[in-house]
Amino acid sequence: MTRREYLKRSATLALLTGMGFHEAYPRNKFSLKIGACDWSIGKSSDLGAFGVAKQISLEGIQVNLGSEKNNLHLRQPTLQKSYLEESRKSKIKIASLAIGELNNVPYKSDPRTEEWVSDSIDVAKALGVNVILLAFFSKNDLRNDEAGKAEVVKRLKRVAPKAEKSGIILGIESYLSAEEHLDIIQRVGSKSIKVYYDFRNSTDAGYDVIKEIKLLGRDAICEIHIKENGKLLGEGTLDWVKIGETLAAIDYKGDGWMQIEWSLPENAAVVSGYQHNLRYLKDSFGLK
Repeated sequence: MTRREYLKRSATLALLTGMGFHEAYPRNKFSLKIGACDWSIGKSSDLGAFGVAKQISLEGIQVNLGSEKNNLHLRQPTLQKSYLEESRKSKIKIASLAIGELNNVPYKSDPRTEEWVSDSIDVAKALGVNVILLAFFSKNDLRNDEAGKAEVVKRLKRVAPKAEKSGIILGIESYLSAEEHLDIIQRVGSKSIKVYYDFRNSTDAGYDVIKEIKLLGRDAICEIHIKENGKLLGEGTLDWVKIGETLAAIDYKGDGWMQIEWSLPENAAVVSGYQHNLRYLKDSFGLK
């Protein structure tokens, strides 16, 4: 996206919003399948996630690739086959992948992570998914780190051609603003680099999520996280009805999925808690 296109889209969105644009698009126009992150239901990179997801009545799960300790074990073809078989038996889909270990072993600095990200594209192809979340928190935080951003851009440029050829999206999830995310996307210059958007993270970083959604637009966001850290959905500060209306207004589709993450009070039961979250999310977004 050029700077001229960026400014033109911002001006158009501002005009449409002033004209009541979002009111012309009812919530029932918005429809995504609902899953949950396997690490948030207590089964990170564990085949047991399918059974828990089935109890909750989710449609799918976002799967963590693994940890440094197990050498990101989902890269093993035998384990991939087990995941596909468990998905078939449980009728719970594998929605997308995530490399959460990048928070501990930073993509912005550790050379090993380039192989991890490249290999994750092969895993995604094998499992039939098209989005991989790249986590940029903790040790991998990019805020106020221009050198880190520059290195990430270099690395993404190297891996982007493989992702494009495979039809895979690499989604950046971070505390950066919409403008900063768009800047990285523009600098990499690949249709395979997008934003994995988390409304809670963005709010906690001090941004207005409604403005951020409109600025990013439907094409820059590949998938979304739905969460209220340490609280059930509906018990936090985010206005999920307004968020759903805004997503409908920009005709957001992404990869067709949204994932519930970390929306559970301490010591609460996972299954009943996530059943509440599922019902609340469907009601808030006007889903069946």
